[in-house]
Formats: sequence, C-alpha cells, structure tokens
Amino acid sequence: MADQAVEPDGVQVAGPAAQSRFLGRTRELKELRADIERAGLDTLSGRKAPRARVLLIAGRPGSGRTALAEELVRQVADRYPDGVLRARLSEPDGTPVPMARTAGDLLTALGLPTPPGAAEDDLTAALREALTGRRVLLLLDDAADAEQVDALLPDTAECLVVAVAQGPLTGISDVRPCTLGGLDTKSAVELLSRHTGSVRITVDPRAAEGLVEACQAQPAALMLAGGWLAARPQAAVADLTKQLHSQGDDGTPLSRVFRLAYAALPGSAARILRLLSLAPAGCIDPHTASALAGCSINGARHTLDDFVALGLLRRTGPTLPEYEVPGCLHPLLRAVTEAEDRPAELQLARARMLERTVRLLQSCRAITETDNPQAREKLAGTPRALRFPTPRAAADWLRLRRPALLASARLAVADGELDTLARRLMSQLVRAMVAHFGMQAAAPDLYGIHQLVLDVAERRDLPREQAAALLNLGDLDASTGRTADALARYRAALDAGRRANDPYATGRAMESVGGAHQELGDHDRAADWFGRALAERLARGEREEAARLYGRIATAHTYAGHYGEAQRNWRAAIAGYRKLGDVAAHARALSELARVQEYAGRPAESLRTCQEAVEWARRAQDVRLQAALHLRLADTLEHLGDPTPALLHRSAAERMLGEEIQEAETPDPDTEQDANACEIRSTSTED
Repeated sequence: MADQAVEPDGVQVAGPAAQSRFLGRTRELKELRADIERAGLDTLSGRKAPRARVLLIAGRPGSGRTALAEELVRQVADRYPDGVLRARLSEPDGTPVPMARTAGDLLTALGLPTPPGAAEDDLTAALREALTGRRVLLLLDDAADAEQVDALLPDTAECLVVAVAQGPLTGISDVRPCTLGGLDTKSAVELLSRHTGSVRITVDPRAAEGLVEACQAQPAALMLAGGWLAARPQAAVADLTKQLHSQGDDGTPLSRVFRLAYAALPGSAARILRLLSLAPAGCIDPHTASALAGCSINGARHTLDDFVALGLLRRTGPTLPEYEVPGCLHPLLRAVTEAEDRPAELQLARARMLERTVRLLQSCRAITETDNPQAREKLAGTPRALRFPTPRAAADWLRLRRPALLASARLAVADGELDTLARRLMSQLVRAMVAHFGMQAAAPDLYGIHQLVLDVAERRDLPREQAAALLNLGDLDASTGRTADALARYRAALDAGRRANDPYATGRAMESVGGAHQELGDHDRAADWFGRALAERLARGEREEAARLYGRIATAHTYAGHYGEAQRNWRAAIAGYRKLGDVAAHARALSELARVQEYAGRPAESLRTCQEAVEWARRAQDVRLQAALHLRLADTLEHLGDPTPALLHRSAAERMLGEEIQEAETPDPDTEQDANACEIRSTSTED
C-alpha cells in the first residue's frame, strides 16, 4: 500500500514528501478572504467593531470543512504576527468540551498561567483579556453551538476567528456562513487519481465521474474510495461504483463506502479498527492500539499505517507516531463496534489499555528517580518496549500525550466498573506530572485529577481516599486565594479522616483548617485548630511535627497580639528542636522569640535572645540568618541608646552579606575550567 497520510475529513492530501496539497474550493476561499475585509454593521454605522470578525465554515462531517479552515488559516496566517491558536470544541463522540478546559488550554498555549480550579467565567475572561492588544488567529473546530464560540471571542477587532460547525451559529451577529457541498468534478477526480494513479482514471474517465457522483463528491467518501482502489491495483474504477450502487440508498455515501472498506479488511485488522473507537479523545498511538487489541506494538504500528493508507485514520504526531480517527468516521466506527463486540470484550480491552497506560506512567516517572535504587531496579525490570531512553524523551511523551492521558482518567472514572485501575492511573499520572513539570506548572491538571479521585472515593465510599483528595483540592484552592473554598474542603477532609480513623489525615486537616483561619485573619481560631493538631502529633510521638506546630501556634498568637502565649509556645518549639538536634530550626525559633520579645516591649530580653540566636545560626552556618540577627541587634541597641555596638553589628551584617554575594559571583575554578573545555569542544565541532 502507498504510504499516504490522508485527511478524510477534508481535501488536504500529504504525500511522501509531507507537503500539503489543497484541492478545489477556490470560490469558497476567495469569498472567505474577502469576508475578512468586509465592512461590518458597526463600521457602516460609524462605530468601531467591538469584537473579532467571525468567519463560519459550515458543513456536514466529511465535507472538507476542517481542511478548508486549515487552508484559509495557512493563507492568511502572516497577517496575524502573534500566532494561530487552535481548539476543538467537541469530543469525538460529539459531546461539547467544557469551556473551562478549552479556555485553560488556550491560555497555556499563550504561555500564560492557568489558576487551578478557576471558574469557567474567570478563565474565559482571562483569555479575552490576554488577547487584547494581540493580533491572533483563532481556529475553533467542530463547534456544537454559538455559546461555545461566543464565550471565546476576543474583545478586539485585530483578531480573527475561524469557526467550523455543522450548521449556522445563531446568536453571533454579523456572520455569513460559508456552507460546503461537494467538490467540483475536476477536483474530485483529481483527488481520486492521487490515490489510484492517473492510468485508471485516464482509461475510463466516465467511470471516475460516475464514482464521484456516487460519492456525491464528498471528500471523505472519495478518499475512502481512493484507498479501497489503491489497495486493489487490478480493480477497475467501475467495479467500485457498481458495488456502491448495489447497496441501494441505505445510508450516506460516506457510510456506504465505509462499509465496503471495512468489509474488505482481514478479521484481525477489522477488530483493531473497531477497538480504536475506545481510544481516549480519539488519540491513538501504537501502545494504545497494541493494548486494546492484545497484539504486539510493531504489529499495531504496521496496521495503523495500513489504515492511514486506506483513509481510515490520519497521522497527527509531528515527532511520535500518533494517529486519530477522523471525526466523520467516529460514529460509523462506534456503531460497528456496538453491533459486533460484546460488552465484556470491550471492557477487557479498556482494562488492558488502562493497565498499559499505568505502566508507561510508572516508567515515565521512574526514569527521573536516578538516585533511588528501588526505582532503578524496578525500571530495569520493565519490558524494553515500555522504557524511555532519557528523561527528556519521557517528558516529551508526557507532554504530547497529555490530552489523551487526561481523557483516559476521565473515561475510566465515568466507566464506573474500573475504579481500581482508575485510581492507579490517576495516582501515577499525578506523580509523573509533578516529577517532570513540577507542582506549580502541573497544578491546573492536578486539580481536575484530584476532583476525579474524589468522585471515585465518594462513589465507592472510601473515606481515606476522600480525605486525601479533599486535602489536595483544598491546598490548590488556598494557593489561588480561594481561602473560603479551601476551608470548606479542609473541614470535609477532617470529617472523612475521622470516618476513616486516619490520624494522619485528621491531623493534617486540623492544621489546614487552622491555616485557612489564619489566612482569613481569625488568629484566635487558627491558634485553637493548631493546638488540636498539636495534640494529635504529641499523642503519636511525632516530635518534629510537634515542634513545628508550636511555632505555628506562636505565630498565630503574635498576630493576635497575645505576646505572652506566643513566647511560651516559641520556647516550647525551641526545646523541641534542641532535643531533636536541629540546629538550624533552633536558631530560627530563637530569632522569632527575640522578635516577639521586642514586640512585647522587652528589648533587654530580646537582646539576650538575639545574641543566643546568632551563636546557633553560626553553628548552623546560616549566613543570611546571622546577618539578619546582627541587623536586629543593631536596631535593638540603637533603641536602648547604645549606638557604638549597634554600628559594629550593622557593619558585621553588611560584611557577611557582601562576602556571600562575592562567593556567589566568583566562579569555581573547576567549573570555569569545565565550561572553557565545553566551549573549546563546541568551537571545534563548528569548525
């Protein structure tokens, strides 16, 4: 079979050189380009257009609407120097994508932070604000209704929105839809010839025109027909036309050609094709196909490439081998799957796919833990096909497969019968994302994952997992300033932790409730909740955590102006750190005690405590803390009317900070030598 990456939902064909060649639609492209410059109703009335111009390309799936939109974008993209943003507004099964997810993904594409758990209105408003002052082209594919497009419209006439939908978007003003029918006959015949070769078309041009008519000149149907003929070099074009006519008028031209293409597949290939309808978000790679069908990865890759040549799949991955089922074929494929496969077989295929995903995520995370002997041993025992060659390769895979991985988690939770696998998948997904991207960068995705974990925990009545999910969600709410929401999460986590008889979750929830009250300015309640958490820690003999909580109680009392209680708790914290042998924490606690003594109007006591803290900071080799303490000593001595020693302490602080800056700026000789060697090697390579 010819190695062609085809676009069954449009009329772009990429040949061996991977160069896009667009066919037909000359009139439509001319009208769309003219529509960009057309004066709108606001302009005619003398007012500036308040929002971006919207171009609508309407047509049934398989009419080439997406390909036309992409060609239009290619032709006018140079007018929009701030780039092109793309978003698909419907899932493969037709379910509208939540606006919060779409807006978040677009903000990420702009390189802007997305607050985890932010409301839909906040995210769409943030997107519109981000697009203000930019010249961006926004392609919104597969829009289900006008509300989806309207929510994303930039509030600037400098941007352009190209929307693709099945019908008119009633509710968006000043939009003239470009409605697609079939291709013109010349372009349709040329599309066929690109698959079959020119000889068969030239030999019997009437038969080619008859096939075009049988397919109603729909690009997707023609591409499937071309793939069917390309796989049968001995078949005449008229043979396929006869077979299509023999089916009568049952279904659309696309469904009739699909039935012929599917019926011609070997049994094993037909089974793989059916199971691809289970792929999350319609995103497929050889691992997904291999796990679904229970076959080898190499065998799955060859089968996927065969499907591409037949027009049943399209290749999407720029680096990794990735594919997707065209949107116009997805409902046909689902119908065949439901008719020919038993539910138990489909459930088993889903389980295999999720298990494979879990193992890939484990491998993806393990390669970052080079200092962990257990992780290295586990990685060595992983099959070679599931290993990543480098941490960079693992991070790239995780980034590229992110939409499919998140969709896997959502589908696993929605299934309801695979909760154990769903929980394992989400656990490994969280760990892999944190390992490669960091907690802050992964936070928006983690929020959604923790919400899914909570859904499973509530459905299965798992209070321990429920408490953990609520604590994680509360932490993310707190990090984005939604303190009241975080407090509600923490209280619910406390109830769940008590039901699970989980002392760790209970203690952590109590401390988190205290932290939320402190953030809200209720310092007395904060101290009370910290005290409850302290009692839990003391009961379990957790001395380090207890010492830390004494410090949090002292801080809350300091904010509340209860300096006596604050001093008592700081002394308890100091005693705890002394017993633990934590010199650095001991020094910091003494520093805080000195600060409270100063607030309480006891400068002499503060001076003595500060001097003791300096000695402990010196033992801890904490230069910055020593310098800060010397400055505080200088301020206290000046307050006591003793300027000479105050000047000495201030000079000592400046000297310490200056030496630290100098050390940071002075290059290490060995490091400098290595850098020079690298530069020499680099120069030699260039020469």
